[in-house]
Amino acid sequence: MVMQIAAHPLLPNLVTPLPGPKAKEIIERDRAVLSPSYTRCYPFVMKRGEGAIAEDVDGNRFLDFAAGIAVVATGHSHPQVVSAIQQQAAAFLHMSGTDFYYESMVELAEKLARVTPGDVPRRVYFGNSGAEAIEAALKLARIHTRRDKYIAFFGGFHGRTMGALSLTGSKVVQRRGFGPMLPVYHVPYPDCYRLPHRDPAHCGDASIEFLEDRLFKTILPPEEVAAIVVEPIQGEGGYLVPHKHFHQQLRRIADKHGMLLIHDEVQSGMGRTGRMFASEHFGVVPDIVTLAKGIASGMPLSAMIARADLMDWGPGAHASTFGGNPVSIAAALATIDLLEESLIENAGIMGEYLMARLKTWPDRFRHVGDVRGIGLMIGIELVRDRATKERAPELRDRLEMLAFERGLLTLGCGPNSLRLCPPLVITREQAECAIDTLEQCLRALES
Repeated sequence: MVMQIAAHPLLPNLVTPLPGPKAKEIIERDRAVLSPSYTRCYPFVMKRGEGAIAEDVDGNRFLDFAAGIAVVATGHSHPQVVSAIQQQAAAFLHMSGTDFYYESMVELAEKLARVTPGDVPRRVYFGNSGAEAIEAALKLARIHTRRDKYIAFFGGFHGRTMGALSLTGSKVVQRRGFGPMLPVYHVPYPDCYRLPHRDPAHCGDASIEFLEDRLFKTILPPEEVAAIVVEPIQGEGGYLVPHKHFHQQLRRIADKHGMLLIHDEVQSGMGRTGRMFASEHFGVVPDIVTLAKGIASGMPLSAMIARADLMDWGPGAHASTFGGNPVSIAAALATIDLLEESLIENAGIMGEYLMARLKTWPDRFRHVGDVRGIGLMIGIELVRDRATKERAPELRDRLEMLAFERGLLTLGCGPNSLRLCPPLVITREQAECAIDTLEQCLRALES
């Protein structure tokens, strides 16, 4: 059934039943030739996008609160980003910065070094994806420390290449059949909703105690650990937001034992939380930062940014033919200009507006257990009953589908949470539309 929302150009407008005939045809062709390892939650087939609006091949217009999995930070096809891409493409498409020089690569590295937290010199390595940035960070940590073990967290997602997969503790399907992994030891990530503490500052104490009093005293010699790899805000694990005390304790442990602290900001970085980096909210300076997703508004690019004194590997130790592609770099330079000009600020403002409305939901809707987030990185946890906090993944999936049927694109995260990660260009009107739509969906769930 078509749910007509509005004809306003900034809001959804559904004109055919979902999925439409063209979408059905493409999905059938997809099933015949694409890898079955991909996961698609609902039958949306993209044709074009502008800002926070995505249009499918049948002419249905959707409000996009998924942003290509938090990638299109400046919205779909921002004119300044498109112009930068076109100008660079007309000049040259590729030269490989691993063997030759071009100024834009230096310029982007200088900008990233400038904006990364901590008043220390930085060096930058460019790749193509978040997983590549993580792989680079793992290799740098190992060669610099001469240690071979790592600490990561249950629920974390760092990628699907072998090193990144070794860190990932998100879903067993991602690891089944691919072992053996790198020597990674996993620790519980703080979940302040499910492990509440009278003082919120201590909701992460159990994680720190597990690390120091269990792992270090039984099976993991701390002097053999190269690095702690952690998401400042856990993304795929459910958009979990720890207290700053947790991250400060990790910094203490790393310093005490000579480990490096690696912040995976692939999803949380590039302005999404109302600051350039999520780590800025927690008062902690990491040794290494990994970036991707929102760095180039949809073009493939990633960066591993490390303290300059750490990046002591020699020529040939690590490289990527396409890492730092000049067209992607042009997009990234335009993206950073837009973020610094207004979009980081807008993410903070729109995030505060959304949270002001969302924080009432646990009292208003019996299946909403928790709402959490910073800026435009917001998680809504669905439960069967608020008293028991029993997870309700099927209700989350149904909410996601109901939203799609009403013209709102969202994504799940964690076992039973819905994430809101819209482009940072969203307006107040679009934020209101998204919340109104989700409230309609929740009422339908509870009827």
